[in-house]
Amino acid sequence: MNSQNVTYRYSDKELEGFKLVIEMKLSKARKELKTQQLELLEIEENGGNRFNNINESSLSYEREHLSKMLERQQRFVRDLENALLRTKNKTYGVCIVTGELIDKRRLKAVPHTTKSIQAKMKR
Repeated sequence: MNSQNVTYRYSDKELEGFKLVIEMKLSKARKELKTQQLELLEIEENGGNRFNNINESSLSYEREHLSKMLERQQRFVRDLENALLRTKNKTYGVCIVTGELIDKRRLKAVPHTTKSIQAKMKR
């Protein structure tokens, strides 16, 4: 049997620290999502009234741009929620490609990541 010190997951204490970072980012992301949803709703309901100096093509561009931002933000919120679930089931920080721990610096910069830098680069 090999006696190497191989770490298969982060400790409960480390996971708790990651959880706090994720929860802070998730709270901020949800607020931003709500703001974007309200902006898009306002454009759809009052497009011509609020933006009376904007022509129809500009209004259409603004609507499309906000829709894309909203979609991106929804995905970000979902990814953060999934990261929170991984902290609970103690799989957070384990690369889905290599099975090795993702560097802590990467997790702090991109807390919703599921891949190590090495795995990301291979792709």
